[in-house]
Amino acid sequence: MQQVQQMQSQMKKSQAELSTKNFEASVAGGKVVVTANGHGDIQAVKIAKEVVDPEDVDLLQDLVLSAIQQVQKRVKDSQAEEMGKLTGGLGLPPGMGF
Repeated sequence: MQQVQQMQSQMKKSQAELSTKNFEASVAGGKVVVTANGHGDIQAVKIAKEVVDPEDVDLLQDLVLSAIQQVQKRVKDSQAEEMGKLTGGLGLPPGMGF
């Protein structure tokens, strides 16, 4: 029981540390950049003027969506890595932890 409490304490500490980290993804050679925090919440979207073409809105939408998906994957991968460190390969079911 004491080990479980210790693991829970470590999980809370890791979650707090993750929440202070920022993750970034860029597409189109850095012309679209999305920043998210360690919880996966989008914090910023930067779009270079040269990719804003009123005649091709679909391209811009695809670029933004791609950048968002990439940054969210980075956050999830980081969360999984931290969880793996804490559980030491215990193989906890999905959804437990982060």
